Amino acid sequence: MTSICPRCDKTVFFAEKVSSLGKNWHRFCLKCERCSKILSPGGHAEHDGLPYCHKPCYGTLFGPKGVNIGGAGSYIYDTPPQTPVNKSCNSPSDGSPTTPWTTFTAPSRMFAGETNLCPGCGKAVYFAEKVMSLGRNWHRPCLRCVRCKKTLTPGGHAEHEGSPYCHVPCYGYLFGPKGVNIGKVGCYIYEKENAENEMPSEH
Repeated sequence: MTSICPRCDKTVFFAEKVSSLGKNWHRFCLKCERCSKILSPGGHAEHDGLPYCHKPCYGTLFGPKGVNIGGAGSYIYDTPPQTPVNKSCNSPSDGSPTTPWTTFTAPSRMFAGETNLCPGCGKAVYFAEKVMSLGRNWHRPCLRCVRCKKTLTPGGHAEHEGSPYCHVPCYGYLFGPKGVNIGKVGCYIYEKENAENEMPSEH
């Protein structure tokens, strides 16, 4: 089964594909949107469906801003939001912050470390505990094979219709080719109904 690489729009064949963000990529097309560093599946950050390296690109573009956030010597400032003040002539103190005519607008999200909901358990996933796979954030223990519940590693598993599966045996058994000696030596996989119909009678 082939798919189209989201970076180069060319066909991705099974032997050359890596899966990340719920899509299949050529190995050398999975790169950071900002610095073009080649990324490993599951070993990168994501923003708006696009891959970024964790450091420095994702942290610089979308991480929290302020003094010394992000390590030694990192000084990234945002201009502070303005507090609008009512300067009407009816104000007893000409717009001092304690008058009833003063309005305060809460700053828009200063902290860019917003949470997402884990597809496995439905609870919030915070930056420190997340693993990225299939284009979503998961808790590490929640990234499991849909069929056998084995814990999976980001980028080290198969995907079918947006759900994670272990490569062996689940994905191969459910979605791989069927027949005699497909896969490994001595591997006989039959569809249950076909196997019963093809068995010779013992009379």
